[in-house]
Amino acid sequence: MEQALMALSPLDGRYRSRVAALQPIFSEFGLIKARVTVEVRWLQVLAAEPKIVEVPALSPEASATLDQLASQFNLAAASRVKAIEATTNHDVKAVEYYLKESVKDHEELSGISEFFHFACTSEDINNLSYSLMISQARTQVLLPALLEVEQLLGAGAQRMSGMSMLSRTHGQTASPTTMGKEWANVVYRLRRQREQLAAVPILGKINGAVGNYNAHIISYPEVDWCDLSRRFVTALGLVWNPLTTQIEPHDYIAEAAHAMMRCNTILIDCCRDMWGYISLGYFRQRVVAGEVGSSTMPHKVNPIDFENAEGNFGLANALFDHLANKLPISRWQRDLTDSTVMRNLGVSFGYSLLALASMQKGLGRLQENEVRMASDLDGSWEVLGEAVQTVMRRYGLPNPYEQMKELTRGKGIDAESLRTFVSALDIPTPAKQALLELTPASYIGNATEQANGVGW
Repeated sequence: MEQALMALSPLDGRYRSRVAALQPIFSEFGLIKARVTVEVRWLQVLAAEPKIVEVPALSPEASATLDQLASQFNLAAASRVKAIEATTNHDVKAVEYYLKESVKDHEELSGISEFFHFACTSEDINNLSYSLMISQARTQVLLPALLEVEQLLGAGAQRMSGMSMLSRTHGQTASPTTMGKEWANVVYRLRRQREQLAAVPILGKINGAVGNYNAHIISYPEVDWCDLSRRFVTALGLVWNPLTTQIEPHDYIAEAAHAMMRCNTILIDCCRDMWGYISLGYFRQRVVAGEVGSSTMPHKVNPIDFENAEGNFGLANALFDHLANKLPISRWQRDLTDSTVMRNLGVSFGYSLLALASMQKGLGRLQENEVRMASDLDGSWEVLGEAVQTVMRRYGLPNPYEQMKELTRGKGIDAESLRTFVSALDIPTPAKQALLELTPASYIGNATEQANGVGW
């Protein structure tokens, strides 16, 4: 508790439990663990290359020992790496020294320990480590969280598919829709962007100090380093980038950041609409025992979950925007400005995850108020002016738009006055009867079908 109270970032303090799924991935521990994994896998690949005779094929026991260094890496091991870093003042070199130290008593591995980090620049290890972290966070945390919100919205769209409500364009009364149709709009938009986020290729490279395999080729000219590099990167589950400077240029991170921003922006739009519908009384919020809505007004049940989500989506997008704009830019073959920025990847994803959790909570508290929606509809018969003037157009009546404008624009109109107008129209009886039977609640087009997924 004391540690949380003293945390500088609310993600590590007030909201720590709500972003816990990202902590083992993007924390300093997570980064070190990913580096250890990359270094271990690189040594294993070198040992599997027959032309690198100084690194013989590993025995099953030696390979298992290396596997354990990666899979069983824990906080104590990470603390040892940090202790070494206190001397080296270099975080990646500390990992290399930790691995050499870990195998010094293993006869087979100690003999080849100088091939840890062989021909690598720190960025070879770092870019692959961050790629693994982003891949894990996307697959295991962010995509499932986005899907949960999408499914909540989808279930609501179907449940309220036929629940008529008054639309508001420019804040003014407009042709009716259904609440389910409005939720379905968000589902369709979010699904497209979630799929685009899932489709962003996550790249990696391992080609040395300036991307030319200089050290690799001078040491082992007989090895096809491009092919080995490709096989290594793809074996990690990443997409091989064949052409880089010292750094993998991070274009894919910009793509992922922009995809996340689009998801977040759609959900900001949704949060604001939900806030508005709660304000109109179209939704009530379930009361939580013991909860206080206002320090002075006891009656209040504020839409705090949607406000919290909107704020945190905004923070996430501000960070993602900087990541996307900054990371693909590096002076000449490399500068270090990306290093400190990359350490904030977890913060960006963290605010997104926090917002998604708040939105899930907010959606789960909503109770639709059909009586309030019906009351608004029944007080807005002017919205049927569109229907009447459009039918009048079909049957060639003069100035249909202008007639309805004179009847309805800026004026109150009720069912009786509208039906009196329709009764006097010179149109076929079936068309007239359809207009006479029409109500604001029934004038919803195919909103119900759309809310249930018809046509998309």
